[in-house]
Amino acid sequence: MAKLLVVDDEKNIRDTLGRFLGSHGHEIAIAESGREALDLTNRKGTFDLVLSDWRMAEMNGLELLNEIKAKFPATIVILMTAYATVQNAVAAMRAGAHDYVTKPFSLDQIQHAVDRALEVKELRTEVQALRNSIDSVPLLTTGSPEYRSLIETALAAASSDATVLLTGESGTGKNVLARQIHEWSSRRDRPFVIVNCTTLSEHLLESELFGHMKGSFTGAIKDKPGRLEAANGGSVFLDEIAELSPALQSKFLRFLEDERFERVGGEETIKVDARIIAATNRSLPQEISGERFRSDLYYRLNVISLRVPALRERPEDIMPLAEMFLTETAARNNRTGLRFSDDARKALVAYSWPGNIRELRNAVERAVVLSRGTVLRKEDLPDILFQPGAARNGTLSEHSTLEQIEQEHIRRVLALAPTLEDAAATLGICISTLWHKRKRYHLD
Repeated sequence: MAKLLVVDDEKNIRDTLGRFLGSHGHEIAIAESGREALDLTNRKGTFDLVLSDWRMAEMNGLELLNEIKAKFPATIVILMTAYATVQNAVAAMRAGAHDYVTKPFSLDQIQHAVDRALEVKELRTEVQALRNSIDSVPLLTTGSPEYRSLIETALAAASSDATVLLTGESGTGKNVLARQIHEWSSRRDRPFVIVNCTTLSEHLLESELFGHMKGSFTGAIKDKPGRLEAANGGSVFLDEIAELSPALQSKFLRFLEDERFERVGGEETIKVDARIIAATNRSLPQEISGERFRSDLYYRLNVISLRVPALRERPEDIMPLAEMFLTETAARNNRTGLRFSDDARKALVAYSWPGNIRELRNAVERAVVLSRGTVLRKEDLPDILFQPGAARNGTLSEHSTLEQIEQEHIRRVLALAPTLEDAAATLGICISTLWHKRKRYHLD
């Protein structure tokens, strides 16, 4: 749970709030003045949220707010006051307060304000983490004419609000391209929210997308907005949209058509303005033929379709990407000055990379961790690079379908890996995704 600081010069109020918030699982610190609160932040580090009285001796709540925001801009501050005025409220919000609670208040009011503030902080943290990870790896740099053409089309599409469908194999960087389309768009200052359709059950995925009302199912202890609401004004990236159940496909189609939906267990219709970017590693026309995907939803999604090429289709990018991952991983492991041997370079370029960029990153990281000298040798690379059929000109290459290549690669990895966890790590995918692929390809 969260780390909270309660600041109030009235002992009864700070003790009551401390006990109440602590009973909800939060880690609580108490201060009776602004000065003591600052001392606590200096000794104990960043707090997730500060709940402070406005009128206190020596340093008032507004002054404390300014000090905290100067040192810890990510900390959320809620001010409490018995002297509520419009002027004070405006001053608090301009200084960066998240909320403004007037005394007397109920504990339910405090809980609602704290829960809402922590939800906002969690979403900001997720978005910032994603931005940092994307900004640190410029994966869109390319020497491939085909990939450059794709980037130019994506840049043109970004200027509109049209729905974008990204297709291609797993690990090709569809999530990176989706994030960049958002960054190029006029929505760049609004949230970019990711929904991975493979990681949750149908019921939980519906709640994640559309939100739910308190009591709508076991464990729904409070109202919770969904990812679509969190992305209002911004963009939503639905990864592996082919995994949506028929019922969710129907509900999501309605949202695409009129931008409206109801939370799970709710009756109020909510309108949200969010740009949709979807991705899949499956052939949606084939899924439609097999009656696993709605054709009307496909046509709503397929306004602008971008196929992200596999890494083996852009061999000129293999070594630049490998060098970038080498620099990044070496710095993270305090092993600067590493380089690839000529044999390692030849092996990297010759391999077919069915796991694409994700597999390449994992292979380089493994080599950095296992190598003993400053030169990464062929022997430091994963054994699977040297298995029969692993080369780009092997049995699975230009005449094989994408599904055949993926299926055969998963079969080889499963045969060599001692556990599913090891196989998923080699493939660069999560356990749940590997489970779905085993079931789909009958590799059980």
